[in-house]
Amino acid sequence: MAREIFTAKRRKTGDGAVNARYKKTEEEKPAQARRQTGGAARKAAAGAAEKPAAKARGKAAAKPEARGAEKTRAAQRKKTAAPGRGGGKKDGLIDARMKAGPRSAARRESGRDRRAREKTEKAMRDRRRAVSRGVDMPVVMITLMTVLFEAMGFMLLAVRTEGAVDLRAFSLLAVMAPLAAATALLLPRFLPLDPLIMALTNFLCGVGMVVLYTVTPERAVRQASYYALGLAAMLVVSLAVSRMRRFRGLTMLSMVLGIGALLLPLAFGSWQNGAKNWVELPFLGSFQPSELVKLSLVLSLAYYFSAHRTVLQMMPAILFAGACLLLLMLQRDLGTALIYYAATLVLFYAACGNVPLTVMGLGGGAAAAVLGYRMFAHVKVRVAMWRNPWSDPLDKGYQIIQALLAIGSGGLFGVGLGQGTPEKIPAYYNDFIFAVICEQLGVVFGLLLLAVYLVLILRGVSLITHTRRSFDMLLGCGVLAIFAIQTFMIVAGVIKMIPLTGVTMPFLSYGGSSLLSCLMMTGILHGIAARTKADMEDDILSIKG
Repeated sequence: MAREIFTAKRRKTGDGAVNARYKKTEEEKPAQARRQTGGAARKAAAGAAEKPAAKARGKAAAKPEARGAEKTRAAQRKKTAAPGRGGGKKDGLIDARMKAGPRSAARRESGRDRRAREKTEKAMRDRRRAVSRGVDMPVVMITLMTVLFEAMGFMLLAVRTEGAVDLRAFSLLAVMAPLAAATALLLPRFLPLDPLIMALTNFLCGVGMVVLYTVTPERAVRQASYYALGLAAMLVVSLAVSRMRRFRGLTMLSMVLGIGALLLPLAFGSWQNGAKNWVELPFLGSFQPSELVKLSLVLSLAYYFSAHRTVLQMMPAILFAGACLLLLMLQRDLGTALIYYAATLVLFYAACGNVPLTVMGLGGGAAAAVLGYRMFAHVKVRVAMWRNPWSDPLDKGYQIIQALLAIGSGGLFGVGLGQGTPEKIPAYYNDFIFAVICEQLGVVFGLLLLAVYLVLILRGVSLITHTRRSFDMLLGCGVLAIFAIQTFMIVAGVIKMIPLTGVTMPFLSYGGSSLLSCLMMTGILHGIAARTKADMEDDILSIKG
């Protein structure tokens, strides 16, 4: 037994408690010592008793320190334990996260970052939903107006002849109405499309299609096919603009293709109405290259004006614009040349803000107009008919007189869809489509169309003012400048505010190349809107994170 007494080792468990066997031997020591006889036994017992006493004194002295260390460890476990975790563990177990060390701390840090990012993304989704709800109501209203106008118009035109039903009108309705609803309400949720711009574009195209069907159903059917093709091209352009990050190669390619396209009418075109700007293509009919070259012009000007700030550095784009103007002058397409020149001046001023050079550009444009008046006979005729169309009412001034009479006969609310005599107006389906609309639907409806154009341009201005890149701003500015200048030129020419220039009205006039060009430029606005939204989300994440 004595052997057991001295061989018992002091052991501690994980929580610092004394081994039970050690406690038992400590209690049995005094009794064993009393049973020993003799001096040696008493001396041994005394020595044995002295040792436990010393150990007990050391234990009593160390007990407060052990309690303090135990409290410190418990406090550390409580501090490092995450809320709701580890609270149910026994006191004898050390938190596993304390053993994990720095790796666990990094894991906890990444978890906090992930939760913060998820919270920020949720806030952005809520913000997008709120903005979407604010935009959805006008978009839904405009889309419903478009579908209702197309449905009523095509159904009236289908039964306007007694005893016969025009099935082509119903077929156009079956194509136009679903496309208008899907592109404005459904596709913007999955593709980079701005719902408001899409709804306004569909409204203009729908009005043009219905009014065009009242005068030439065959052209309306052909225009519907161009409309579907233009929507596909618009989606491609919007995806390209929203996802591309480098435009140098595309800019160079578009400049080369633009010059080549403008050379086609000079080589293979024919003269029509004093200009040689059309090319006949197999299976497609007449094609006007200058309409699609507008995209090349806007892209090249935006690229060089945004990346370079001096006039010398901007020179490649200026030379390209000058070459386009020279080719258009050779084709005698002066209306399109004026659009090109005005858009170049707008982008130049927006890029550098150089007032003296911009004023010099305006002076150069005025000098070019005077030179064109002296060089081209049909320009002199148009200016003379603008001043007094009644000087030759049966020949040179006939079209402008008939356009003014059609607008006057329509009055405020028009003579009715499909009524009137629009065929008396030369080029009633393209250059004078606005006069036909005012005759059938009234001046009030014509003003409504101008308000739609204004809202479309203002929406584009709102988009480009929030862009982070100067290239996006200039690209959208060029598109909006072309829309605004072209709309003003044709409407002002029809109502005899300025000399007639002979350009089409965007989205309304008949013409496959014109409609394709307008829808593709609208795709540029969609792509810019998508890029702006992505940049804003990245900025919010960087600030929150």
